[in-house]
Amino acid sequence: MKVVVQRVKHANVTIDGQVFNRVNAGYLLLVGFKSGDTSNEIDYMVKKISNSRLFEDNDGKMNLSIQEIAGEILSISQFTLYASTKKGNRPGFSLAEDPELAEKHYEEFNQKLANVVSVVKTGQFGADMAVELLNDGPVTIIFDSEQK
Repeated sequence: MKVVVQRVKHANVTIDGQVFNRVNAGYLLLVGFKSGDTSNEIDYMVKKISNSRLFEDNDGKMNLSIQEIAGEILSISQFTLYASTKKGNRPGFSLAEDPELAEKHYEEFNQKLANVVSVVKTGQFGADMAVELLNDGPVTIIFDSEQK
């Protein structure tokens, strides 16, 4: 499982020309699952994301978690995080989880995240989405469950 975490001042996701969801200060998450991911990887990521200190305290140091600032999360499914670009010019996606199982993982991830972060909004799994954000910092971190 991989999650790209972007600290944002605000973000929104649009589907078919309509804003589907939006958040204020917090995180935009791009979430991808690889074949073989389980609830163990999901639990690890929820803990890392909710406890990581990526927000500045009064001294300007990244010392506060999303929970401590009452931040919001916009979670977007992103199977392309598992693109393979070793051969040719077109990415392959054989490492990505089967879409049906990936959707179940995505729902589980968001539900578990919502148990510890007060506001978790999502895109629509499998939809063609346009994502807009104002990156704060900029701060962008990639969490990979294989690096735990």
